[in-house]
Amino acid sequence: MTLYSRPTCIHSHRTRLVLAEKNINIDIANVAGPDLPEDLMDLNPYHTVPTLVDRDLVLYDSRVIIEYLDERFPHPPLMPVDPVTRAQFRLAQFRIENDWYRLAEQYEIDGERKLASKPRKMLTESILASVDLFEAKQYFLSDEFSLVDCSIAPILWRLPAYGIELRSQAEPIERYMKRVFSRRSFQESLTELEQEMRL
Repeated sequence: MTLYSRPTCIHSHRTRLVLAEKNINIDIANVAGPDLPEDLMDLNPYHTVPTLVDRDLVLYDSRVIIEYLDERFPHPPLMPVDPVTRAQFRLAQFRIENDWYRLAEQYEIDGERKLASKPRKMLTESILASVDLFEAKQYFLSDEFSLVDCSIAPILWRLPAYGIELRSQAEPIERYMKRVFSRRSFQESLTELEQEMRL
């Protein structure tokens, strides 16, 4: 198995976090700079990262990749078995991607040192609007670490890079971040460039 991954991409980061959480041995091909390797361009018609190659299978959407990894390597499970709860988790993932990732991607596209003021304000407000969900359980929507946490953690890790400081009412989010960031899998998922985002 090979994962084509960009060192600062949030989609790549959440994929690396799932790999680390499941202790999956994989070759990670770091794609630095704007130009993609020719072999990756041949494999992925959208020319995006992350791209996972598992023998004859090529996957190139991060949500598809992380769900595939969870099903192919079932221990520890990162999605609930119950179909209703599973659907709720998938809906949470959709909202995180639609509401948070869409705004955060502007930082990566623009290459700015911070998010522009409007997306920064929108992302801050959207995260703070979820403060009760961070307080309700040990992890997001659950007492077990899940794919939803694998999607949230890369965004929260990048808040200083985006120029976002959470206010005092965000203590549950701060506690959540401390809990998630101290996990072995999260530390192993970080590239050197990602580590520098919080130096």
